[in-house]
Amino acid sequence: MSIPSTMRALEQTSLNGPQDLRLITDAPVPAPGPGEVLIRVTAAGVNFVDLSQAHGLFPGGPRPPYLAGVEAAGEVVGVGAGVTALRPGAHVVGVGMTGGAFAEYVALPAAGAIPVPAGWTDEQALGLVVNWPTALAALRPLGGLTAGQTVLIHAAAGGTGQAAARMAKHYGATVIATASTEKHEVVRALGADHVLDSRGGDVAAEVLALTGGAGVDLVLESAGGDLLEAGLAAAKRVTGRVVVYGLAGGEAAITNRDLVYRHQVHLIGLNIGTLIRATPHLFGEVMTELFGLLAAGVLVPGEPTVHALAEGPKALAELQARATVGKLALAP
Repeated sequence: MSIPSTMRALEQTSLNGPQDLRLITDAPVPAPGPGEVLIRVTAAGVNFVDLSQAHGLFPGGPRPPYLAGVEAAGEVVGVGAGVTALRPGAHVVGVGMTGGAFAEYVALPAAGAIPVPAGWTDEQALGLVVNWPTALAALRPLGGLTAGQTVLIHAAAGGTGQAAARMAKHYGATVIATASTEKHEVVRALGADHVLDSRGGDVAAEVLALTGGAGVDLVLESAGGDLLEAGLAAAKRVTGRVVVYGLAGGEAAITNRDLVYRHQVHLIGLNIGTLIRATPHLFGEVMTELFGLLAAGVLVPGEPTVHALAEGPKALAELQARATVGKLALAP
């Protein structure tokens, strides 16, 4: 396959948000460095990390102007020095936190690229290395979920939330989920036992009512803002765990006084990129368990909402407004 010297890509020109993302047609096609693969992108995943980077909130994130996007799936068309497990022609999905996935070609770390499962399209595999491992890590090795426990899942209609709801039911948990009212039927179809309105009412009070005042064993928190406070208040005293892996609704303040006198819970932070780098053995265990769930049919191929590459700013704005359901993708 002939590889061009330039390509179409989305370039972030400021740290003011996705409205300053622009389509360019002369971006240089990258060359794969040592330990990297070059893929011809067929689908790029849209994630909250892209918003964090666009607003300059991601620690160590790229500085503008930069090519945006961290998750891509497509065909391997070149390999860098030291790469032996992947060859040109293979279809993979992977993540590169330095960006460049919103483009026709991207270089990704080979160690973090996994083959697209047989029978799946490239776009269906989006989420395999971001959303689904995040959900599983939050539930199991970090959240310690076991059969018979109760879990509260915020933002349950999103890509990570949907996977978490399916997995939690598989592991024998009672699932209480939150979502905006227009997304409730989607969440119920995942098997959630109770679905609460994330934008109205007192979520903590409703959860305590559903649990006889005891609270839940585990909270998966990615909504941010006031819902972090609701999650802390809804967790069981002393033994309850709250795993925080996102802040879609903005930052929230919690003090040591809160943890001593108001919310005596286990508060756990999760960033899947950090987990991969700091504890690769744990990430390997998560992926082994994840592929077991795929083989068992617990998780099925996703069907993301696909936008054209030029519509990237619109897709990110919708994600930022929490107006989306499930996974979003861009097609170069």
